Amino acid sequence: MKFLLSTLVFVFTFFLTTNSSFAQSKSVMGFSDDNAKKQLALEANFDTLLNSENLDVWMKYLTARPHHVGSPYDKKVVDFIAAKFKEWGYDVRIEKFNVLYPTPKLRLLEMTEPTKYTASLIEPSIVGDKSSTQIDEALPGYNIFSIDGDVTSELVFVNYGIPADYEELEKRGISVKGKIVIAKYAGSWRGIKPKLAAEKGAIGCIIYSDPKDDGYYQGDVYPIGPFKNKYGIQRGAVMDLPFAPGDPLTPGYGATDNAKRLAIKDATSLTKIPVLPISYHDALPLLKALRGPVAPVNWRGALPITYHIGPGPAKVHLKLEFNWDLKPAYDVIATLKGSTLPDEWVIRGNHHDAWVHGANDPISGLVAMMEEARAVSILAKQGHAPKRTLMYCAWGAEEPGLIGSTEWVETHAKELSEKVVAYINTDGTGAGFLNAGGSHTLEKFFNEITHVVHDPQKKVSVFDRRNAINIANNQPSWPYYKLAALGSGSDYSPFFQHLGISSFNMGFGGESSGGEYHTMYDSYKLYKRFKDPTFQYGVTLAKVAGRTSLRLANAEILPFEFSHFSNIVSKYADELTKLADQLRKDAENHNKLIENGIYDLVSNPKDNFKKPVPKITVPYFNFAPIENALIELKKNASIFSMAYKEGIKNKANIHKLNKVLKNMESKLIRSHGLPRRSWYKHHIYAPGFYTGYGVKTLPGVREAIEQKNFKEVTAQITILSEVLNGFNSSIIEAVKLMK
Repeated sequence: MKFLLSTLVFVFTFFLTTNSSFAQSKSVMGFSDDNAKKQLALEANFDTLLNSENLDVWMKYLTARPHHVGSPYDKKVVDFIAAKFKEWGYDVRIEKFNVLYPTPKLRLLEMTEPTKYTASLIEPSIVGDKSSTQIDEALPGYNIFSIDGDVTSELVFVNYGIPADYEELEKRGISVKGKIVIAKYAGSWRGIKPKLAAEKGAIGCIIYSDPKDDGYYQGDVYPIGPFKNKYGIQRGAVMDLPFAPGDPLTPGYGATDNAKRLAIKDATSLTKIPVLPISYHDALPLLKALRGPVAPVNWRGALPITYHIGPGPAKVHLKLEFNWDLKPAYDVIATLKGSTLPDEWVIRGNHHDAWVHGANDPISGLVAMMEEARAVSILAKQGHAPKRTLMYCAWGAEEPGLIGSTEWVETHAKELSEKVVAYINTDGTGAGFLNAGGSHTLEKFFNEITHVVHDPQKKVSVFDRRNAINIANNQPSWPYYKLAALGSGSDYSPFFQHLGISSFNMGFGGESSGGEYHTMYDSYKLYKRFKDPTFQYGVTLAKVAGRTSLRLANAEILPFEFSHFSNIVSKYADELTKLADQLRKDAENHNKLIENGIYDLVSNPKDNFKKPVPKITVPYFNFAPIENALIELKKNASIFSMAYKEGIKNKANIHKLNKVLKNMESKLIRSHGLPRRSWYKHHIYAPGFYTGYGVKTLPGVREAIEQKNFKEVTAQITILSEVLNGFNSSIIEAVKLMK
């Protein structure tokens, strides 16, 4: 729906009086009726200022050359972005961090038995796409933060290389100890594959994109279609991201010029074994040469072979050497000072660095953010400056491990914790449906936005378009827009999971699938043909993210609420009890098999030994502290909702109330962090220890159960209940200020 309200002068008045209550608008959370009308008029004006041609022109320039960290064109990209923000009237600064950024010196992969094959490891140029001819400027396919290595051994196919796959191998008596594994991309974040392989005793890891997941099985390959051709190689980081993102040599503090740095040998984020990504063209001869058991049905890909597990007879030689250099990572920080509350900040971010040209990842999101910022600057010049300070940040070195944003957050942690209301992140975007994750205390607020921004193709709200795909996929219809829980994989992580700042991550997709991700072929040409040809969804993203930023910046009372949060955390807690019950049932079934003699011995013919299969005991856990805290949370959330509807009685308390609301997310973190990874401090959401990007909710308790660390389960239940009780106390404080 386009708002037909005429453009009104947007002036917020902040009357501090004790006689009349502040009544909340029914149309826009956080605003009185009068100011809601002004805000809606402002947003209608904002929409008219957005121009899709700008996104097109800027993408063409920003993707003209490869611009990975430390490349000559990376600095040109930074200077271009900074110049644009200065032109629009922002106060701009560029912050530089010196970060570890290894690049390939030698990459060798060859099969030595039963036949000879040397992997090409190249992505040839594509006729009609000039970007693909710039091979000399581009980084070749590699996994950053793999260690150097020179290993030779038999090959074992491990499917996606996730814990369930190794359980399957163990059932079959197949060990990867001393072997080199080959794993498919997908199934989990890429860094989990070498991490788990090393834990299982492997000495090397190869990762390839199977065409069933990412290639001709999905559709026509590039250049005929957008899917990965047989030469495409997915680059990417394999640092131990679930342990901590950021520069491996400056853990927990900024990589400034004078920062104390670890020796490379002491960096805990590096892999323990060498790892290399390859194309399915190079994977085919290796997999074809494998024998041993035929792979399970759900392991098989789309290559024209019978998939075998091995080990051998295929034997491979993997040799990797890297230049272990420090490179500059540049963050562009553009600030528009708030007219009324300059020391309260709303931060908007998208990274600028790419593995090669990066048209989809990240430039499609970056140009949408830039156009949003340009329109906001015009509103400010028209007299509609945001009430709170708006900051637009273009992050460097995101691709190697969220480094630019993490180093900035670690450097400015104290000030950010004091001042930031929320962080709104975007990354790559395309055509299709709105996908968004974020703090569930802002879910009701975000739901309102999804109902007033319209899909450019179907002319219905982006909520209705998103809900339609649920119905089409035989999933329940949404009563409101449901934010996904945030795991990791983009620049919200240091704000959200390290500092406890309320955050969003959003973008469009679903009708712009392809296989260009982190390859040489993520080009302007491919994006224009297959992703969002007219940039209409880029503009729509600017409308969604722009409203999110502007409403948070202008709200009289910050639009947090706790009923949605209460419901979702209660659901997570129910999942914990079901997880524990299932673990107990599995243990009972396991023990019955032993008692009935169905299996009392397992053998490993390679090692020629036998050992008894032990019984498993799973205790009953006392979840009462969590359940009691959640009962209080539900009650307090309801009381807060009633008070919010009635309005604040004393306007003099608005500033105090907003301070309490702003700090609510921080009540969910603890300085000691999660077990064995103290950088992650949020006790409701974290990336999984063995999922990487994938989220684990209530992670302390959940992962202790999954890892069968039963003593830790009890300790984490206590911590989680204390976290929730502290959150409850802050809700009560907010209610008192409203009454």
